[in-house]
Amino acid sequence: MAASLVVNNTNPLLLPASRSSPSLNNKKKPNSISCSSAAALTSPPPATLYRRPVFNFAAGPATLPESVLLKAQADLFDYRGSGMSIMEMSHRGKDFDSVIKTAESDLRELLSVPDGYSVLFLQGGATTQFSAVPLNLCSSPADPADFIVTGSWGDKAFKEASKYCTANLVWSGKPNNYTDIADPTDPNFLLRNNQNPDARYLHICANETIHGVEFKTYPAPENDNGLLVADMSSNFCSKPGDVSKFGLIYAGAQKNIGPSGVTIVIVRNDLLLGRPQPATPVMLDYKIHADAASLYNTPPCFGIYICGLVFADLLEQGGLAEVERKNEEKAGALYGAIDGSDGFYVCPVERSVRSLMNVPFTLRTKELEKKFVEEAAKEGMVQLKGHRSVGGVRASIYNAMPLAGVQKLVAFMKDFQARNQ
Repeated sequence: MAASLVVNNTNPLLLPASRSSPSLNNKKKPNSISCSSAAALTSPPPATLYRRPVFNFAAGPATLPESVLLKAQADLFDYRGSGMSIMEMSHRGKDFDSVIKTAESDLRELLSVPDGYSVLFLQGGATTQFSAVPLNLCSSPADPADFIVTGSWGDKAFKEASKYCTANLVWSGKPNNYTDIADPTDPNFLLRNNQNPDARYLHICANETIHGVEFKTYPAPENDNGLLVADMSSNFCSKPGDVSKFGLIYAGAQKNIGPSGVTIVIVRNDLLLGRPQPATPVMLDYKIHADAASLYNTPPCFGIYICGLVFADLLEQGGLAEVERKNEEKAGALYGAIDGSDGFYVCPVERSVRSLMNVPFTLRTKELEKKFVEEAAKEGMVQLKGHRSVGGVRASIYNAMPLAGVQKLVAFMKDFQARNQ
């Protein structure tokens, strides 16, 4: 069996209060904490003390880089000597102004965002964007928009947009249980995809978190004035990409770049004309947020701060080309274990569109899948249960999942197979 993870629990900041704090029954005065003791909390001990007892394979909220969490741990108490927590300071103060501007600058560098695009830090998750996109890009509910549906999230976007535009289903992977994607470069696909020549935009979900399918080549709208719009929530910043091919990109943060509560929108400036549909709520109007530099109301400050730390971490790793290389190595190891199991494990997704982020697989019975998930959790690998709508097992291996986590899972899979063949 794969060896259990050894954890060093000597860091007092990570211990429960009953083990790290003075007893409430002691005779020290309540205000006897020295300045030196408080200052020590702002600098985390060496990282060698921080090896957490589990690898978290959750689809979201997902694992974050340990270096980011350690930095946030310090700033949570006293942000860079300000005397305040990062969670307490004004969103219009100079400290947070630096936080959000640095986060945007680093994201622009990571994705090579062209100057003609705005970067917005919003709230409400990607689901809110299912409404915001048609409200901003379609002048009325009569305007058409095209949708390629490759999974549950694409389907939800299509159904929600139908309330605010004339949504046209170009292609759906539902007949094959969302296990493949039509090749957008195949001429036969263009002939059968039924794009509307007057569509304001073509919408895709770049990576389907639940079903584990990912676009490797992005389609293009057939009409010259059409826009490509993508929900990139579960593969945002996982690899390089050409932002200029899109009119709009949106992504919830909680899978690859931060905690839940932040949604990134990257939108081409010529689309910010201030003419959304009359019924558009003020909080869904892109121009209002762009004009206010994402500060129209109090933004999710702490979440944006964490995203900024993640962006800096990705740059320190060497940028998205290096991040993609690491993600391909992890995914290759995991898919290799599945495909090399002689059918004990089965990934239902067509190989050419398998996600680098979310890896679903099944075992021969639901009872065996339940046993697999339970035993993996005991070995320190958690959140491996498949989505409730499809069942099975799912390992989400986002940027912050270390190779060691995937290697441990692969070793467990081989051991589990040997014991349950």
